[in-house]
Amino acid sequence: MKKRSTPELARLAPLEQLRAGRLPYRLVQLFIGLTLFGLAMAGFVRSGLGLAPWDVLHYGVTLHTGLSLGTVVIIFGFIVLLLWIPLRQMPGLGTIANVLWIGVAADIGLAIIPQAQGLPAQIALFVGALLVNGLGGGLYIGSQLGPGPRDGLMTGLHARTGISLRLARTGVEILVLAIGWLLGGIVGFGTVLYAVAIGPVTQLFLRHCIVALPREAPVAPIPLEAPGSNPGSESASR
Repeated sequence: MKKRSTPELARLAPLEQLRAGRLPYRLVQLFIGLTLFGLAMAGFVRSGLGLAPWDVLHYGVTLHTGLSLGTVVIIFGFIVLLLWIPLRQMPGLGTIANVLWIGVAADIGLAIIPQAQGLPAQIALFVGALLVNGLGGGLYIGSQLGPGPRDGLMTGLHARTGISLRLARTGVEILVLAIGWLLGGIVGFGTVLYAVAIGPVTQLFLRHCIVALPREAPVAPIPLEAPGSNPGSESASR
């Protein structure tokens, strides 16, 4: 009996993503993934153990503006999309949905998830949020409707400048983490754990979440390091 091969991510332009087939199924999977990603973001906040680098920045801005976390996430999503222009990146439907919906889901999560009390509850909430984040990232990346804005920034820098994807990601995330920390964003053990674990966790889920497309398309290798932001989420990661 022949073993069924795992679907792979296809290299598709924005219009090709819409024409590749199974669009209703992929849209449902996309929004389930984005919703889980936003809820996980809220879970990290309520755990109090630390946030992902981009979310440290988002949270720091909320402290100084009075805006909700979700609103700040949406605003920064659009700001990052503007940075795509000189990089000649084209957003897909999933990219736009990512910008708009993750912030909404994060605010919903903050409204329904209570603050964790005591270290055991904090750890449990953080680990649960990490798994949900990885699943959400795998679902929305696997829908093959375009990368998140922050992951697109990393891949765009890689494509236009020739620097490695890892260096582009590390440089940008160190910068936003430093700014967020100076603004009072939550940095802690969880920030380090997220940076180390989110790539493997998302990769674990992604292999089961890629939607097989009925049309033949050029296949791209999966340079998944730590989405998200986030695609992981981009990234992958956001």
